[in-house]
Amino acid sequence: MTASSDAIGPWLALLPLACYLWLLAWAHLRRRPLVVAGVWDAALLAAAVSGLAATGPLAILVPAAGGFPWSWTVLVLLFALGVAVCVLVSRPRLVIYNISVEQFRPLVAEVVAALDADARWAGESAALPGRGFQLHVEGNGPLRVVSVVNVGERTNPEGWGEFARRLRRAVRAARVRRSPWGAVFAAAGVVAIVLATWLSAAAWWQSATAPGPAVAPAPRRSPPAPIPGETDAGARRLIGA
Repeated sequence: MTASSDAIGPWLALLPLACYLWLLAWAHLRRRPLVVAGVWDAALLAAAVSGLAATGPLAILVPAAGGFPWSWTVLVLLFALGVAVCVLVSRPRLVIYNISVEQFRPLVAEVVAALDADARWAGESAALPGRGFQLHVEGNGPLRVVSVVNVGERTNPEGWGEFARRLRRAVRAARVRRSPWGAVFAAAGVVAIVLATWLSAAAWWQSATAPGPAVAPAPRRSPPAPIPGETDAGARRLIGA
């Protein structure tokens, strides 16, 4: 393996993760919350770990493919298929970054009341019979991330879509303080880039300074063994002389 191919592995593994961490830092350093659909949130997370998967489990499975020329393509498609299946079987949700549950409750209650006058709340869940869906609010504690999950068995897509549009407008108008987690995520992204640089430099240096394959010395030719008849004849001539 060449030095360049050795050095690209850490970048392939850690660069997507660093970009994802910086995206989280940007979301937490905003003065307004950020609403992301659950599908896009899962897709971004899968893209963040795709480099680690490519240099880890997928790289281990490549030799098992027996040198098939399209092995990498097949493995990447299987990874994407697994992510797609996980997204499809999960419930519809909205993820709101940089807002606490206490700040989010009045916003979602206002949207629910405006959307369906017959809505009923039970703890952190609400049923909207006029719109044909139910929702549940999940908070992530000190991380300042809130999720709104569609928990109804039978959901009206139009009602959920209208709720998502109104909630986005309500959240976009809110003002919040910057979260300290933004600096943490930004620092973690920098650490990932520094680690990728260090690992790449170490791999390149090791490959560049590694000694070449040892060449075995050519075997020395031994002198031909004397013929027994000639040796005895020579000895007899010396004795007769």
